[in-house]
Amino acid sequence: MDYKSKTQKKKEALSLQKLGEKLLKLSKEQIRDINIPEEVLDALNLARTIKSREALRRQMQLIGSLMRQIDSGPIEQAIDQIEQGNYLKALEFKETEQWRDELIAGNDELLEEILKNHSNAERQQLSQLVRNARKEAASNKPPKSSRALFRYLRDIRMT
Repeated sequence: MDYKSKTQKKKEALSLQKLGEKLLKLSKEQIRDINIPEEVLDALNLARTIKSREALRRQMQLIGSLMRQIDSGPIEQAIDQIEQGNYLKALEFKETEQWRDELIAGNDELLEEILKNHSNAERQQLSQLVRNARKEAASNKPPKSSRALFRYLRDIRMT
């Protein structure tokens, strides 16, 4: 049996408590996909209802102690995958915004590249959306067509 110092035990307990806090931030649908014991799920559900800061701190300590009794490796991997997926979604969103902004600014080469790389993109519809968004930008109108262009670009990226 390996000897663990008191400091090392405290660090491990704190890291498991932080893992519990990450679980608390996830939606119920995301947690449903992770294999978590029933008693930890109950403690998490109770923590969601607590309004008092001190009571929530004590509940998180309880969750941390429950986490010490189980193998937390698979839970950590699942949370990492969820966070990685969120990061990729954010990158995709930013890239789509950049496409929209460049198309409105007049980058017709990007228009051709999008049409070439995405077979589900329709030239006429995309050109019309870009044209309307450019007119709106030139006349300082609300960005209705710009939003429609963004939605269209997002849709063709997903399919």
